[in-house]
Amino acid sequence: MNAPLSDDTTEAGVVAAYLKRHPSFLTDYPELAAQLTMPREQGSVSSLAAYQLQQLRDKNAELERRLVELTSIAADNEKLMERVHALTVALLRANTLEVTTRTVIAKLNEDFHTEQVRLLLFGRHADLPRSDWLRQVGGGAAELPELAELLQRRDPVSGRLSPEKLTQLFGDDAASIRSAALIPLGNAGMLAIGSHDPDRFQPGMGTLFLKMIAATVTAALARARDLA
Repeated sequence: MNAPLSDDTTEAGVVAAYLKRHPSFLTDYPELAAQLTMPREQGSVSSLAAYQLQQLRDKNAELERRLVELTSIAADNEKLMERVHALTVALLRANTLEVTTRTVIAKLNEDFHTEQVRLLLFGRHADLPRSDWLRQVGGGAAELPELAELLQRRDPVSGRLSPEKLTQLFGDDAASIRSAALIPLGNAGMLAIGSHDPDRFQPGMGTLFLKMIAATVTAALARARDLA
């Protein structure tokens, strides 16, 4: 029985696999190197050595580009860590619920360069100021059916929200919000950060720093209530 004929693609794959397993093949058969045709660059045929050198240069350039990118990300993360630390220190100094809530909003506005921040606080607290950035929700989560799904989540959520949700969170400023980050604060409520940039907060973006902010603010609110 005749063996089935293999096509050129299959044969090329077999040859490539063999050469990968025997990288010194051309050392044993140097005459073949002179007969191999390298990819054309600007109309001329490169030698094997020149081709390999160019490949190494291209890989090196890609590694350098990636290193610059990672260095930039690390620098940004370091700045964010410093801002989270500053928020934590400021909240440790707060000794009342009013000072705590004002500190949260002020630090997020100043250090994190946010455009709109809203604090939805469950319960009623007569000593808190009446302000656009604060909404006291006496009935708790049950009073916000439009946000029920978001309030049930423990992790921060980011992306674009429906007009109904934006209105519940940002009131009269909802029309200008194009993306938002929602930070659950356990039984205390929710922190909402809005942006005019539709791409600032995107689904799937890293939430490590948002989680750190959530833990810090939640603990600070509980501490302030205990001190009251």
